[in-house]
Parts: sequence; C-alpha cells; structure tokens
Amino acid sequence: MRILVIGAGGVGRAVVAIAARRDFFEHMVVADYDPARVEHAMGQVAGDGRFTGAHVDASDVDAIGALIREHRITHVLNSVDPRFVMPIFDASLAAGVDYMDMAMSLSRPHPERPYELPGVKLGDEQFAKAGAWESAGRLAFVGMGVEPGLADVFARYAQDHLFSEIDEVGVRDGANLTVDGYDFAPSFSIWTTIEECLNPPAIWERDRGWYTTPPFSGAETFEFPEGIGPVECVNVEHEEVLLVPRWIKARRVTFKYGLGDEFIEVLSVLHKLGLDRTDPVKVKGGEVSPRDVVAACLPDPAGLGDRMHGKTCAGTWVTGRGKDGAPRAVYLYHVVDNEWCMREYGSQAVVLQTAVNPVVAFELLARGTWSGKGVLGPEAFDAVPFLELLNEYGMPWGMREEPVPVGAG
Repeated sequence: MRILVIGAGGVGRAVVAIAARRDFFEHMVVADYDPARVEHAMGQVAGDGRFTGAHVDASDVDAIGALIREHRITHVLNSVDPRFVMPIFDASLAAGVDYMDMAMSLSRPHPERPYELPGVKLGDEQFAKAGAWESAGRLAFVGMGVEPGLADVFARYAQDHLFSEIDEVGVRDGANLTVDGYDFAPSFSIWTTIEECLNPPAIWERDRGWYTTPPFSGAETFEFPEGIGPVECVNVEHEEVLLVPRWIKARRVTFKYGLGDEFIEVLSVLHKLGLDRTDPVKVKGGEVSPRDVVAACLPDPAGLGDRMHGKTCAGTWVTGRGKDGAPRAVYLYHVVDNEWCMREYGSQAVVLQTAVNPVVAFELLARGTWSGKGVLGPEAFDAVPFLELLNEYGMPWGMREEPVPVGAG
C-alpha cells in the first residue's frame, strides 16, 4: 500500500505520527501547498525512509494526478477541508486509485425553504459518481474520520450486535476542553466549523426522509462520560445523518454537538456580519474570502495542544429494542485526554481523535479484512475488526447503558 496524504495540517501531521508506528504500508507521501507544513510533518519521522514530502495544490486535479503517478500511489487520503473534496475525489478516480476522506462534499441549502427542505446534501456529489467508481473497480471510502467515521462504525456495531430494532441513532459530541490564553480558540478548523454549524442541520426520519431545521435548534443536555459531565448539545449539519440511513435500519438519525452559548454567539455574529461567506469580496483593490480572513485571525488549532486541558468525547447514542426484544438505550463512545495525546503523539486531542480512524481503516484494507467497490461509508463494513484494532492502537472505546427514553419501545 502506497498512500498519498493530501494536507499536512493538524490532522495530516497526526496521521503521520500514528502511521509511523505501524508496518502495514510500503510508503507514505505527505503533500501540502505550504512547504512549512510538510517540513513540520516530516520532522516527526526523520530517518524513516517510508515517508516523503511533496508540494501540491489540492484544487488542481491534474497536479494531484501527476503526484499519484510519480509516486505510484495506490490510496489517497484527503486531509484538507471539505471545499477540496471533489478535486481530490475526481483526481483519484481518474488516476485509478482508491480514495478516503474524513469529510464529504459540501451541501448547498434549499434556495427557497432552507430550514425545511434539503438542497444539495452533504456527499450528494460523491454518491452521484458511485457507479463510475464501481465500474472502475475502485473504492471511494467516504466519511472515515471520527465524526463521521467512528460514530458510524458504532451505529453498525449497534445494529449487528446490540439491537433487534433501532428507534434512533443520535450522534452526540461534547468536551470540557479549555485553552489557556485565548478568549475564543476553536479546537478544530474554523472554516469547517463555520460550514457545519451555520448550514441548516439535516435530520432523517423513516417516514419523512431528510429534512432540515434552523441552526442551533433542538437543544438538549447530554451527560458525557469519564468526567466530562453535562453539556448542552444542538443540531448541527453533519455527514452521519446522510450516511447512516443508507446502511442502518433506524427510524430516526440525528447529530447534536456541544457548542456552548459563547461559541454559538460568536458564530451568530460572524453570520450577521457576513464574515462566514466564502465568496471573495473586494478589499483595497484585492479580493479575499471573509471566512479565510476569520481563519487567518484565529490561532491554528494544531498548535494549541500545549495550552489545552481536558477531554473530548465522540459517540453514538442508540435507542430501540435489544436482541432480547426489551427496550434498550446505549451510548457507544470514544474519549481522549489532551494531556495523554500531547505526551504520546505531540498532537492535541481533537485532531488526534480524528486522525487515528483513517489509519486504522487503511490497515484493515491492507490486511484484506475490509474491501469494497464504489462509494461506501463506514457503515458498509463489519464494525468488530475496526473496534478491536482501535483498542490495539491504545485508544479504546467504551459503552454505557442509558436510561430508556419515555415512551420508547
């Protein structure tokens, strides 16, 4: 297996650090438009001949294809923000190699009823090309980060091993992370955070299909494990809601994220001022994207690890009837502590938790444990080998029995 990682930001660097401890691949090329990022990533693996740095523009299909051919790449990992999904996705198909990402092609709200009806949904552009991938005999493995990714693996595990009927698959994400010295410092890409938090969140129901609601709707308090405690979560646009119903038989699928009042207020102000826009505006004779300006003004999340404290939790809350037919509710989860992440890998918790999952998935593909053709999400594969290997990587998952919701069953 010869892997091209496009994007040497926080997640890309963490992928390198994690993969360096494994022996399932022959070579890994780490490419970015910023040479300093590549140099930083390569510094983690100095002396390891399996790694090579390279330059690439993630929006340039031809340049990506040339890099794939130059290094005889067999698998591409997209580790940049989702505006570059389609160029990398298309370049991989054209080059005849397998592809993996951690975030899917962007959505576009319904032009007339954005808070009721979906427009172009997350991943629609990719699934529209599923036939071409299948005909080519290649795999486009989409949404294989932590959320989406591990959360979807949990949904498949719940269907296969815990439930006979599923009422709701509800992804719930929360943390108690703090960052010293900053009033506002997102722990993940602000570009991506703005995209998913300010777009209309999607919900799926068996009798209704996909529909949308206003941003930050559906507030609820969820009790997170391992000392994180209660966090208010709200509806956020996320790929799980678009992926899970394709393979998991559930009556309802939701995604709620613990943002906090201050974070919601900041995002709301950015939206009111138009600073969430991605289309360029003219400034003193030049053109610049307002969202890119916001991202440039905030600290790089990858560099915040030594100032961060606390834990982050990604997980999937599932309700329905257990294998014995009795009402049941569980929360399958993955918690990582920032102090451990920094000590063990030199990466902060959120990026490390994201990065470990594509590496685990690549190892399963290299072993032949997982295989497939077409455009497939994590739910399409047996969950058990993944969860077992995640434990082997030293990042164990957990499960907690939950109170059965009133009226369930």
